[in-house]
Amino acid sequence: MQRDIRELIEKLTLEEKAALCAGIDNWHTYPVERLGIPSVRMADGPHGLRKETGEPGDNLLSNPSYPATCYPTASALCSWDTELMARLGAALGEECLAAGVSILLGPGINIKRSF
Repeated sequence: MQRDIRELIEKLTLEEKAALCAGIDNWHTYPVERLGIPSVRMADGPHGLRKETGEPGDNLLSNPSYPATCYPTASALCSWDTELMARLGAALGEECLAAGVSILLGPGINIKRSF
């Protein structure tokens, strides 16, 4: 189902917009049920997908993670090879979909490109 993002943003109250920035817990956004916006799952991952095994609300980084592919560190992936980076993004996307993760937080993205 395609939705008009601009229209949704216009319909959100200031409180709902702020709640979307804060989240229910460390890994889930607040749903906005009146607009049909579901809660979505996020995961961390400087070297791939890092989805914790703990319950929502547990302390951040205190739980073990589910097994996942570990990719090279972001500084090692600093590349202008767009085909390689597209393949990495596709692989990360497939792993997130399989794990039920909608948003992969990407620490280290594009911070390594300075002269």
